[in-house]
Amino acid sequence: MSHAWGYGPTDGPDKWAEGYPIANGPRQSPINVVSKEAQYDTSLKPLKLKYDPSDAKGILNNGHSFQVDFVDDTDSSTLTGGPISGTYRLKQFHFHWGASDDRGSEHTVNGIKFPCELHLVHWNTKYPSFGEAVDKPDGLAVVGVFLKIGAANPRLQKVLDALDAIKGKGKQTTFANFDAKSLLPVSLDYWTYDGSLTTPPLLESVTWIVLKEPISVSPAQMAMFRGLLFTGDGEAPCCMVDNYRPPQPLKSRQVRASFK
Repeated sequence: MSHAWGYGPTDGPDKWAEGYPIANGPRQSPINVVSKEAQYDTSLKPLKLKYDPSDAKGILNNGHSFQVDFVDDTDSSTLTGGPISGTYRLKQFHFHWGASDDRGSEHTVNGIKFPCELHLVHWNTKYPSFGEAVDKPDGLAVVGVFLKIGAANPRLQKVLDALDAIKGKGKQTTFANFDAKSLLPVSLDYWTYDGSLTTPPLLESVTWIVLKEPISVSPAQMAMFRGLLFTGDGEAPCCMVDNYRPPQPLKSRQVRASFK
């Protein structure tokens, strides 16, 4: 049975364990990356991301964030290399952000938060579908990209321009011809660890790949994120902000780095 969840005082992350006991499991995400404790691993390969802009199909406000969905029935948009073996297909990307620029990211680095974090979600094609992969220990690979305040990001603007059409929960529209690779930083150096989904059902099925280098976002662009609503038609409007889960205990896991 699914339980209602959100980011408010009565249904937020500190209450999720009531409906999803795995919230206290051994490989929960996000985490705080302590850079000096991450182990440089020479066996980690470079990331290979091959995205086809024609696979972008739609954009949706799901009441928790917004996501851009991709056609995932061919190997035209894939992630290979890095810490994973085999081929993972791009399913969707979404963001987490704060009500102010000093918070919003899910992962932190040495305790420092960023105003926003992008998650590109991929599933392992050794399974027949995303639905089959989502609960397997090696089922998903998510690339996390931090956004830091700086110059306006023209590549991000195309996504933000679509938000007016999906202001309320449940709204969606077509979103075509977008190259997700344009949202990546120049350097693909990364940290990696075994983790989970950061939203219920919090399944421990994610190989996390957190990029070291952030991309830029301007204050005006961040304001566009905050113009979205958690609520739908007929509900009292509630701005979509602080839709992030705080860092979880690392427990016995090792964080590895692809760089010295």
